[in-house]
Amino acid sequence: MTQKEERVGSSEDCIAFLRSGETPRSDWVIGTEHEKIGLYADTFDRIPYEGERGVGRLLEEIAVRDDWKRVYEGENLIALEKDGASITLEPGGQIELSGAPLRAIRETCREFNAHVDLVNEIAAELGIIFVALGIDPLHPVSEIPVMPKRRYEIMREYLPTRGSLGLDMMHASATVQANFDFSDEADMVSKMRTAMGCTPIISAMFANSSIAAGGPAGWASKRVEIWRDTDPDRCGLLPFVFDSDFGYRRYVEWALDVPMFFVVRNSEYRPAWQMTFRQFMENGFEGIQANQADWNLHLTTLFPEVRLKQIIEVRGADTVPRELICALPAVWKGLLYDDGARASAWELVKGFTMPERQAAQGDVARKGLSARLGEAAVLDLACELVEISSDGLRAIGEPSGSAPDERGFLDPLRAQLELGRSPGEIQVESWNGAWGASPERLIEFTRY
Repeated sequence: MTQKEERVGSSEDCIAFLRSGETPRSDWVIGTEHEKIGLYADTFDRIPYEGERGVGRLLEEIAVRDDWKRVYEGENLIALEKDGASITLEPGGQIELSGAPLRAIRETCREFNAHVDLVNEIAAELGIIFVALGIDPLHPVSEIPVMPKRRYEIMREYLPTRGSLGLDMMHASATVQANFDFSDEADMVSKMRTAMGCTPIISAMFANSSIAAGGPAGWASKRVEIWRDTDPDRCGLLPFVFDSDFGYRRYVEWALDVPMFFVVRNSEYRPAWQMTFRQFMENGFEGIQANQADWNLHLTTLFPEVRLKQIIEVRGADTVPRELICALPAVWKGLLYDDGARASAWELVKGFTMPERQAAQGDVARKGLSARLGEAAVLDLACELVEISSDGLRAIGEPSGSAPDERGFLDPLRAQLELGRSPGEIQVESWNGAWGASPERLIEFTRY
């Protein structure tokens, strides 16, 4: 029996699984995940999976030219793997790079840029372009092709029963996120709590989805708003993270009572949303007993703004232009990997109430950096947070080329803050002004 096949029969087993992710500080790394939306260059239509100019063909060309291992579901190529990284097919044909765990921001930035350069080279031959936006700017969900992955079929059936925008989340949105290690339970608690508290501010800095379905969406980040109406059981800010008794057990007890999407055996996805993982663990499902692989899979189907697995994932940012992509893991690294910076960041956000945090999520979705968190201006908090992160990166002292540390990766974020507006705020102003509501001008401005 492999470790993945080991039975999970109690909350203690689930806690032990999370605890096994503890990593010594000397081994801490960063992973960056990045989704991008593709369009046909001539028509701006979304790209289907099938055909000589389809997403399947694009994945095949990446595999051939850059020596990636192919992953199939039936006859369909759905993912690529190499050296700890993966490229996956997302529900609406978005392509996601899940980067390898790397120590330095310059390494993850180099990985990202090499990936985009290769994808752009192949895409140009196929008449495809990719846009740096947090949402499809031109098409409603009804016009977006669906991808041939069984897990997505099940999610498409279930999510509309829980919220009104689940299908928009799946097919129209795109995000960039970063993943971080923790050394023990206390370190996990500190990072989760700080990240959850800072998330509305980070979301405002990276708000970049203000044009949707062919016109102004009414939001600086429609993507953030979409997540607020996807599934209340598994999404959003988690109030218990701010409680004094938060730890592995609190997260596990919450996760155990979230309804499941599916159970997988022999590559077959079986819908299982009529039960929670706790019920699966206690009673089984169609003769199947819960194991570690099931628990790990269930954890990946929970979508809070900060997610705990055997790593910590910060998930609140829209996909943004190249110059800002590397700033996302950098700002979080400075905040989470230096103890002093993390304490300062927590001090900045600890005094807000849960209703204020929840309200700020909605205000950030609508107004970006013009929003408020409690009585504070989010723009002011964002400027403070970036400087705290800068102090953290200086203290960590990871060299970057000729520079003694990685603070330079924050420069594009500082430039954005000097404008006083998030990318989405600027785009909707341009759409209503200089661009003359022109899709061509929008795509020209936002393409990779």
